[in-house]
Amino acid sequence: MLSHGQVVRLIFGLKLRELRQERGFTPAELARACDVSVSYLNEIEKGKKYPKADKILSLSKVLEVSYDQLTSLTLSRKLEPISELLQSDLLKEFPLEMFGLDPVRIVELISDAPAKMNAFIGTLFEIARNYEMRQEHFFLASLRSYQEMHDNYFEELEQDVRTFVGQEKLMVAAPFATQQLERVLTNKYGYSVDRIKLGEYASLGRLRSVFQPKTKRLLMRPGLTGAQEAFVLGREIAFNYLNLRERPYVNASFPVRSFDEVLNNFKASYFAGALLMEEDSLTRDFQKLFASKKWDPTAFLDLLTKYDVSPEMFMQRITNLLPRHFGLQSLFFLRFDQANADAGFLLTKELHLSRLHNPHGNELHEHYCRRWVSLRLISELRQQPPSSTPYTAISAQRSHYFGTDDEYLCLTLARAGGPGEPAVSVTVGLLCDDNLKQKVRFLDDPAIPIRIVNETCERCPIPDCEVRAAAPVEIERKQRTKELEAAIATLVNGG
Repeated sequence: MLSHGQVVRLIFGLKLRELRQERGFTPAELARACDVSVSYLNEIEKGKKYPKADKILSLSKVLEVSYDQLTSLTLSRKLEPISELLQSDLLKEFPLEMFGLDPVRIVELISDAPAKMNAFIGTLFEIARNYEMRQEHFFLASLRSYQEMHDNYFEELEQDVRTFVGQEKLMVAAPFATQQLERVLTNKYGYSVDRIKLGEYASLGRLRSVFQPKTKRLLMRPGLTGAQEAFVLGREIAFNYLNLRERPYVNASFPVRSFDEVLNNFKASYFAGALLMEEDSLTRDFQKLFASKKWDPTAFLDLLTKYDVSPEMFMQRITNLLPRHFGLQSLFFLRFDQANADAGFLLTKELHLSRLHNPHGNELHEHYCRRWVSLRLISELRQQPPSSTPYTAISAQRSHYFGTDDEYLCLTLARAGGPGEPAVSVTVGLLCDDNLKQKVRFLDDPAIPIRIVNETCERCPIPDCEVRAAAPVEIERKQRTKELEAAIATLVNGG
């Protein structure tokens, strides 16, 4: 990340260069007038050095500006986007080094061509404003890119889990005994666990847990399932064991304060999943599942019962292990939420390894394809009589994208309450290629339906779609544009 000192030096250098050019000085002329070397002046303008007070005073006199004006962190309107970026929390907090980016090189790019960089940065800000992108969107997108860079498998975190289990002499046989985690939290980290207090706050119904750092008290909502409690406890252990200081204090969506907080929350969640679903054990289970020539949904659901975890935790863990142990890097993960039976479907989580972009979330408020198994399974659950005990349903589908060669084996788990209650589905999609055929023997099982799908209804030309939720307005708009362009071309050519 860029330090405050780097930001101050860079802004001073950009301002100095702009004033020198406005006053018509060459670098050599200004250096001579202020009794400094040209090389030293160049380093100041590039943000590598910051002059002492006497030199700043000399520069301000020659350039005919006040000392305070020269040292302020305000750039001219022309360079305002650069100033906005440099002083934003976004750049100050973003760990450039994690992505192999040298902060010094970023400074050099800006200082070498400020006008071009200014235009580029201004364009990015304009796009962000038009699409209502907030800082948290950028941080979450950056986290997904970080996961994709590592195929969503982190050896250091896996080793941390193994070391922790050995140190604490924990039993990892599935299902993991939650009592072990609570014992570690209370005895080793001085926590107290309260399963009553949070239930008194009806307006905070979505919160499963709240951590009070001053008293080290963990509030957990009464009535959580064993899987939910285990994840909360495992995540709390991770924050302590991994020494992750910047962290959220609630489990649900939280106001994002920094990228470190987003990253640490991911690390703690990864640790919890790896703790509850031991790597070697789950890998063996999937080897057995994939070796079957027949698609067996019951065997898949039995693994949920065996590990006693939520569908989302289970599918997230799959995305860690399939690339590493099965060589299946071409996969995606999607989570859809529907607030009630009349609400739209929201894509609330996604991950794409190997840069797969179908299906992919969009911010255009369009209707996702209802032929996706992710949405179809929720709709089917909604049509069934309400059950007092919601259960997890499973479905598999080979989704072939209309007009392309892209096809994915999609495995989906879903749960739905009554018409006024929420529903959720989680999907792992695997690219159907020769590698998948070798690893997943049930891929060609006729019991797995093959469906032609697309991205959104508004952009879909599939005729007579039985589940279309909106007219193909984007297809129609493109067709009108083509017709208009053809007519103009004919007119221009004298037709």
